Amino acid sequence: MTTFDAATDAIIAVGARLDRAGLVPATAGNYSVRLPDGTFAVTVSGGHKGRLAPEQVMRVDADGVSLDGKRPSAETLLHCLIYAIDDSAGGVLHTHSVPGVVLSRALRDVREIVFDGYELLKIFPGIDTHAARVALPLVENDQDMMAMAAVLRPLLTAQHPIVPAFYIRGHGLYAWGPTIAEAEHVTEAVEYLLACEWETLKLERSRA
Repeated sequence: MTTFDAATDAIIAVGARLDRAGLVPATAGNYSVRLPDGTFAVTVSGGHKGRLAPEQVMRVDADGVSLDGKRPSAETLLHCLIYAIDDSAGGVLHTHSVPGVVLSRALRDVREIVFDGYELLKIFPGIDTHAARVALPLVENDQDMMAMAAVLRPLLTAQHPIVPAFYIRGHGLYAWGPTIAEAEHVTEAVEYLLACEWETLKLERSRA
């Protein structure tokens, strides 16, 4: 059973690892863990995610309302959406890589990023071969988190099984898993796939 203190330790550790990988510059990103009572441990608004202290992790309820007087990121509502629609989600990570951001901006008028034939597709539920195709939802950025959640909800609930990740154009990746460790695996895999797709797109354009 995950306690708040254990969740805090896990969030701090994953923050340091993702920072070393260059996936959370400045104060970017936010992370959360679902707790047994249905509340969530989540990073507070602001703060460098590679140098988190225990007091920079807080508890919110299922609607993202603070339970300890601290201020969560507005994007906490997207974490709440993920937990609400995917019962298997136990940890959610939000990252901002250069390849992902640039690729999502380059793919104008596209509503999904397609990964086809990659070995790392095996990270996704139900896939046990590289001979597969996964469509990562790509949605427009919006400062109104309620509006963005309204766009994402039907996209995610229509998936069978749910692809445990989506991308916000020009902004960053959300990825999740049954535990924060598994969410980290999905995050690293998808960021790798995004980098591969960006390099492929550059190569194709140079040959055109």
